[in-house]
Amino acid sequence: MFEKLYLLVKNNAGTAVIDNPLIAPKFHESVINDASSSIIEVIKAQIESGKLKDLVKYFQFAGAYDNPLINSAVNKFAIKLDKYYDISSADAKRISNELIRPVMQELIRESKTEQNKEFALNTLLSKISGNVADMGMLLTQLKIA
Repeated sequence: MFEKLYLLVKNNAGTAVIDNPLIAPKFHESVINDASSSIIEVIKAQIESGKLKDLVKYFQFAGAYDNPLINSAVNKFAIKLDKYYDISSADAKRISNELIRPVMQELIRESKTEQNKEFALNTLLSKISGNVADMGMLLTQLKIA
């Protein structure tokens, strides 16, 4: 699942990362990895802080483009770009917006398709939580599966 998320980010990285003169080619893979990990970290933080219902609402209502979850992932990735790749805060925020927002929207779409079981919401949440709980059963109990 994490590899699939990495590929999802990589497939959306063209303008924001690959074609961006601010990011040296030698850093492309690590920047893509940092973008993927930023998304995972934000989703994991939602689970760990007990905000599972908010997280599920995010996946149910994909039209909410200005969502706190997306904003959090954008900010987390922008901080990494600034800190590890010496990209100015303004440029880091722009790059992060260009990459993270479309990836998060595609992740939502993928989670709703029957063909992509790895991004199904219960699978995604179970993998990110380290398989410590049956998320499918939990989602059903919450009547939000």
